Amino acid sequence: MNTENLIFLENLEWFDESGQELLRRLPERGSAEIKFGAQLTVRESQAAVLYYKGRAGDAFGPGRHTLRTGNIPIVTKLLSAPWAFSSPLRAEVYFVNLKVFPDLKWGTRDPVAFRDSELGFVRLRAHGMFNIRVIQPVLFINTLAGTMGKYNTGQIEEYLGRVIVSRLNDYLGETLDTLFSLPAQFDEMAEAMKQRLVKDFVRFGLALDDLHINSITPPEEVQAAIDDRSRLGAIKDMDGFVRMKAAMAMEKAAVANNEAGAALGMGMGLMMPGLFAAVAGPASTSSASTGSAASTTQCSDCGNRIPADARFCPLCGHQQVVLMQCANCGKNLTPGAKFCPRCGHPADEKPKGAVCTACNQENLPGAKFCGGCGLRLR
Repeated sequence: MNTENLIFLENLEWFDESGQELLRRLPERGSAEIKFGAQLTVRESQAAVLYYKGRAGDAFGPGRHTLRTGNIPIVTKLLSAPWAFSSPLRAEVYFVNLKVFPDLKWGTRDPVAFRDSELGFVRLRAHGMFNIRVIQPVLFINTLAGTMGKYNTGQIEEYLGRVIVSRLNDYLGETLDTLFSLPAQFDEMAEAMKQRLVKDFVRFGLALDDLHINSITPPEEVQAAIDDRSRLGAIKDMDGFVRMKAAMAMEKAAVANNEAGAALGMGMGLMMPGLFAAVAGPASTSSASTGSAASTTQCSDCGNRIPADARFCPLCGHQQVVLMQCANCGKNLTPGAKFCPRCGHPADEKPKGAVCTACNQENLPGAKFCGGCGLRLR
């Protein structure tokens, strides 16, 4: 468009070659002396707004339009001599692209904390895409573009993405139950989010044409914990799985020709009697000879057969060498323990003997009959 001529009328039109421009102003720099009778051509996917004397007129729809301003060829130039032959009747035309702008990205820059009913507090990241279009050209110009010569999606994408994330945070805080049910609710969540965002977009003259949630993911350590949980759910025989892993570790230790492999193999060898004790079962213990039975004993905590010289049970970890016992429940206590790990009583608490109500004699703890008169203790 040539805005510096004195005689010829302007022919105004615009094509968006990039496909990303929401708005373009003609002329791109400043304003112009658009003359009376200038022709404006608007395409089907566009709208045009004439700003004359600083005020916006109605938006022009598709078609060819004749503009009516106070700038008359040659005459206006002569009359504008006091203003250095620059007419004060300034005008500019804004072309607004009404097509849908797809594949705009949104996502959380920092993880957001949420309360999960199964995992507790977790931090989530969310990502997706959305589509927008201009529905009110004049409002869009006055609120966002202002007097800019052009306005593209890159200038508005980041801000709108932050608005979406803010609304998503509120929505998840009100409705989130557990991460395990999220993948099946992405469509419902996207539709609910779209309804919440209508007012945020309309006040800029924009419409949220579509919204998609691609992923809502926890941190890597939480994902690893979920993977471990799914692996445990897939293992039906945990005892068999542990024995298999132990055998594989011994095989690798035997192949490894170094000190670490030898130490690992020795440690696994010490654990093997306990690991395979459960495999033998009651049948093998009943058929064993008296000599082999004498070399094993029964764990006082879990009841499994263990080597007689074992200091700790290889299956449950219970201490076999008795240094001190809980006076209340009989649990073997480690040296220096102040409370029993089973019943919680103080380790140094002594059991109180029962006093006979007939003869007032104090009997041993746990006694059922009085040692003095022989009556049954209550």
